[in-house]
Amino acid sequence: MRKNLKKLLSYYKPYMGIFILDMFFAFLASAIALIIPLPVRYITKNVTAMDVNDAVKLITIIGIALIILVIIQFFSNYFIAYVGHMMGARMEYNMRAELFAHYQKLSFSFYDEQKVGGLMSRVTSDLFDITELLHHGPENIAISAIKIIGAFVILFIISPYLAIAAFALLPFMFLYALFLNKRMKRAFKENRVKIGDINTQIEDNLSGIRVVKSFANEDIENQKFKAGNDAFLKAKRNSYFYMGFFHSGVNAFTLLINIAVIMAGGILMAKGLVRVEDFVTFLLYINVFTDPIRTLIDFTEQFQNGYSGFERFMEMLDIEPDIVDAPGAVELKDVKGDIKFDDVSFKYKDSAHRVLRHINLDVKAGSYVALVGSSGGGKTTLCSLIPRFYEVTKGSISIDGKDIREVTLKSLRNNIGIVQQDVYLFAGTVYDNILYGKPDATREEVIEAAKLANAHEFIESLPNGYETDIGQRGVKLSGGQKQRLSIARVFLKNPPILIFDEATSALDNESENIVKESLEKLAANRTTFVIAHRLSTIKNAERILVLTENGIEESGTHDELMAKNGIYAQLYKWTR
Repeated sequence: MRKNLKKLLSYYKPYMGIFILDMFFAFLASAIALIIPLPVRYITKNVTAMDVNDAVKLITIIGIALIILVIIQFFSNYFIAYVGHMMGARMEYNMRAELFAHYQKLSFSFYDEQKVGGLMSRVTSDLFDITELLHHGPENIAISAIKIIGAFVILFIISPYLAIAAFALLPFMFLYALFLNKRMKRAFKENRVKIGDINTQIEDNLSGIRVVKSFANEDIENQKFKAGNDAFLKAKRNSYFYMGFFHSGVNAFTLLINIAVIMAGGILMAKGLVRVEDFVTFLLYINVFTDPIRTLIDFTEQFQNGYSGFERFMEMLDIEPDIVDAPGAVELKDVKGDIKFDDVSFKYKDSAHRVLRHINLDVKAGSYVALVGSSGGGKTTLCSLIPRFYEVTKGSISIDGKDIREVTLKSLRNNIGIVQQDVYLFAGTVYDNILYGKPDATREEVIEAAKLANAHEFIESLPNGYETDIGQRGVKLSGGQKQRLSIARVFLKNPPILIFDEATSALDNESENIVKESLEKLAANRTTFVIAHRLSTIKNAERILVLTENGIEESGTHDELMAKNGIYAQLYKWTR
């Protein structure tokens, strides 16, 4: 907790000037709240014995002074509400940027085990509650402390007897709050987990809405959502159960304090130990005294809510990326494209089974290599090791003689272009999606890349050409059009190494022919790895590798492998 609190406090550092002003105005507003009831005692005690004209004059002066104080308090409260909240919003901005940047550093193995909705909730609802705590927490503590201490001193000066009566119940009030505080902390933490689960369910449903509707499974999705919603409601019920006891108990104690003062005041006035004006002033100050106590106790709820979110925030930041630049990593420059696998083995973290075993492979620059084999043989995994999406378990991979673990990730991945079967296009325009391959490219370069990918013609036919909005994940385009945009993106990047992961397997014959032509253009004079299920598409590959659980079982050209009449020949006959 000490580490978390130290980290939490560090977010004040860039805004220390604003924070100090916020605290100053909080003190000022609190001091004015303490001053305002005092004239009541003075007027009650002195005005009745004064001449009417003198009394009116004095009351007018007091009224003007009080109005000035109210104006000062108005500006103080405005600063707290506006500038203070903006300070909290900027903190939230910084924390969100820090968490998002951390997400970008984490590898595929992390995302393989995470739910998108849960990750989103940590960036949105969790951070809002954290920044509410960062803004209101110190402010509420400061205001409450000033009011409680100031009110206590004033009350004690007015009447020590009544002050003791007012304070007698406070220890019991705090013990009651402390008892419920621990239970509320557990309940709020469970709420956050359930919110993440619901976000995951919604994200999953909306992303796959076309599949849902195609199977007419809206009722099933409603039931799945109901299960998550019910769990969230149950968690909320638990937290509101303790919150109900918390708030009703605090309110009850506040009223009991008032009752204790009224009873003690009545008895003391009857005995002549307290004057009427002191009793009236004391009753006015009781609310000044009890309100900050209630605020301070309510702060425990705000603290548990915000801190439980911060714990989840820190849990995420504490996850170390498993693939990072090595100390002294150098940039990969002037890449030719020689790639060597030296006794490479790989297994996923959650599996004892090795996906790849003792792979030895030497691919010369500019070679066109095809990977084939049954599903689960490790073809995609092998290609994912080249850009270090996953780290080899054993052995090494080198490019132009340099171990890929000794070069920077950015320079490594800048030299590799990937075209996948499942094309991901971002929400936005055609132009934006092609430009993603090289953000500093000129418009002429983008158009040239589109032409090389056989995409320019269909782009020009769209309603707004290159400025056409393509919808979420390119939903307004056909499969072939989306694939050509992804190829144009790689053309613009212009990398020396390419990976085609079943890039045409989901397309119809016409689209496949167009895309295949684009891919062949793109692959010219580049080191290219092609993963293919349709073996007819890689007949002209310079080298075909047959990958199985035992490693590379066969290697050669199409004709050589057919002549062997081995695994490849059987696969080719089955897929024809």
